[in-house]
Formats: sequence, C-alpha cells, structure tokens
Amino acid sequence: MDRGNRDDGKSWKESLRGWLYTILIVLLIRAFLIQAYVIPTGSMEDTLLPGDFLFVFKPIYGIVIPLTPIKIPERVLPKRRDIVVFRFPYEPKDYVKRTIGLPGDTVEIINKQVYINGRPLKEPYVVFKDRRIIEWPYDDISPEEFQRLWESGELMDAEWVRDNFGPVVVPDGKIFVLGDNRDFSWDSRFWGPLDVKYLRGRPLIIYFSWDPKRRRIRFNRIFRIVWNW
Repeated sequence: MDRGNRDDGKSWKESLRGWLYTILIVLLIRAFLIQAYVIPTGSMEDTLLPGDFLFVFKPIYGIVIPLTPIKIPERVLPKRRDIVVFRFPYEPKDYVKRTIGLPGDTVEIINKQVYINGRPLKEPYVVFKDRRIIEWPYDDISPEEFQRLWESGELMDAEWVRDNFGPVVVPDGKIFVLGDNRDFSWDSRFWGPLDVKYLRGRPLIIYFSWDPKRRRIRFNRIFRIVWNW
C-alpha cells in the first residue's frame, strides 16, 4: 500500500478529531460558562442598546444541565440592581432587565418613583422618555386583590400600572425586574414576579455593537464592561 495514502488517511482522521474536540469544547463553554446574547429592543436604554452583543456569564446563578430542567444550585439570588438575562416564563425567549426587588421586599411605584420597603430607590441608570404620568383608573382595588392580580399575570395589558404600581410583596424565590428605559419596558410591573429558576446569567461585556437604525458599527461600545451600578 502506498505510504502517502496512509499518511493522508491518518492526517484526515486527526483533523476530524481536532474539529470534534473543538466543537465539544465550544458546546461545553456555551452550556456551562458563557452565552452570547443580542439586545433586541430599547427597554434597557441607555445602559444597553438595541444591537449590543453581550457575553453572559452563566454559572453565577447556577448551571442548567443540558436537555433537562435541572439547575444546580436550584435557587441563587442576584443582588439588587444586578442586570440579569433570563428566560421569559410565558414564551421561549431570553430577556434582559435589572433586578429591583428581592424576596420579601415591598415594591411600590408612585409617579414613576420606585420605593423599596417604603424608601425611594436611587436609580442613576434610569431614563424616562415619556413625560406623561399615567394615573390609576380605579380607587377600589384592595392591596390583597392587587397582589393577586399581579402574581397571576392578570396585569399584562394594564398600561395604568406603568407609573403608579402596588404596593406588592415579592414572593419567596422570586424577584422583581424592571427595564432601565422605564417608560418603554414590559417587565414585572405587567407580567408579575420572576422565578429565579429562569435566570440565565449576568452580562459581562459588550463584545460587538451594531446600530440597526444608522446601519453602522458602534466602535465606542465594543469591549465595554456592563456595570450593574
């Protein structure tokens, strides 16, 4: 047999093995360490912009075993003001928001100002792009009934909870998340508390940024660290 043919066959197998190892390592990194995520909307402006490409660190809130719903450890809480990526409970999409309320916290919003346990929350990252203040249309909803409506997701289409909300108590094992672009974010005010089992990770860095309106690269945002505060 021609020795050259044997060498070619051996080289082909070694190359295939190398590619398989590379693919396996990439899959393991994606499954357990780093996930890429693209910001689709303006709900986190001006902290994160549409077209920002993020690296998300996954182990910080636990690791999901691939092809299973099992997460180890099962429930790890973020800190207040942490930006988190999570799977939206009502459809198979990943969202990014900021953690505002933790289990046991009383959250209330009065004329766009967030109060946690009766104290105003300082939020230098928040932007307001609508001068209107949406008032409550009802005066006869008890705190208990509002809590029930909120937890059951019955306020999803209630525009009137945008600027005046609650008070509600965040249930055990869940968090309250809001977008930094407070007037144009669909978040826990509407669809309720987020179970921590849905957390995917925390954004680390913007590795690329594309402006979809101007159709150009935002070079000034590339390699920008995503700060929580």
